[in-house]
Amino acid sequence: MTKTVIGSESTVNEVGCNQQMQVANLIEQSKVVVGYDTIPRLLPNEVLIKVEAVGICGSDIHYYKHGHIGKRQVKYPHIQGHECSGVIVQVGEKVTKFSIGDRVTVEPGIPCKTCENCRSGKYNLCEKVIFLSTPPHKGTLRQFINHPEDFVFSIPDSLSFEEATLAEPLSVAIHALNRANIQPGKKVLITGMGPVGLMTVCAANYFNADEITVTDMLLNKLEVAKKLGATETVQVPSEVIKDNYYDLVIETSGSKHAIQSGILSLKKGGKFVSIGFPPTSETPLDLTLMLQKEVDLLTVYRYVNTFPLSIKVLTQMKDVLGEVITSTYPLGEISKAMKTASDLSSGSIKVIVYPNADE
Repeated sequence: MTKTVIGSESTVNEVGCNQQMQVANLIEQSKVVVGYDTIPRLLPNEVLIKVEAVGICGSDIHYYKHGHIGKRQVKYPHIQGHECSGVIVQVGEKVTKFSIGDRVTVEPGIPCKTCENCRSGKYNLCEKVIFLSTPPHKGTLRQFINHPEDFVFSIPDSLSFEEATLAEPLSVAIHALNRANIQPGKKVLITGMGPVGLMTVCAANYFNADEITVTDMLLNKLEVAKKLGATETVQVPSEVIKDNYYDLVIETSGSKHAIQSGILSLKKGGKFVSIGFPPTSETPLDLTLMLQKEVDLLTVYRYVNTFPLSIKVLTQMKDVLGEVITSTYPLGEISKAMKTASDLSSGSIKVIVYPNADE
């Protein structure tokens, strides 16, 4: 049994009675339509969230275009999306941290809490994790989601729902810098200015990096990086990155060229952190050069205990976050939203969808 819900025009007076909600259904490669699904019933430790904003992620685009990421295959129809924010409209009977009306964002991974990785604090590596939008699990491109309160986080009134969706990609960036044990005063190179790369600029600023150089092929993304705090921009491939100069390289693009040039750019004893998934499972590394430089190679998979800090950083930088959000669409225009997000020529950075917006 769950506590009573306060009704609204776009919600229901009582949840769990087979009411239907609108969702974005991926029904085949590169084809997404509006469909319907049942509003979920709550477990005692869960909250029901009216989803106000969803950011389209690079993984959403990959599943949309290709139908799989590695061995993870979409079974159609599939609901995408895992970067979201909204308002709590119902709470389970054992929920203690939240009330109806609270503004929140969600950490999309729900670990088992009992496996070796979870017990050692590396719950991002949980083999049994339920990660929203990763097949076969439903994502957040729907009007309502249920989620355990332990992975729900309050957002301040000063942070918009759109801005709050960036807590997830910023969490990836914070985890990368935590893995590198970044210290103030370091020279940092960040390759690839997609949303994760841009959020890494924000995180590097928060951790007081001395110099932040960024690379990308597109000038509009480099200009946004400057506004977020980058001290130098390099438009690749026409401009050259300094060799043997940086203490830390954060590679977010997965590009073979970025990986190779990033290793060249490191000082001896530097650290190379890989976030971006390369297009193939085999990626050449100049291991001889890495050995000669004694480079530390680190990899990043999602994040651990980062959301509170992520929300804090977003709140401090909210005046410039609008530069990252380039397009917004109601759920009824989900097909257009996905086409925009997946079109490199569109100039989009972060596309936001409003599951509860009127047409």
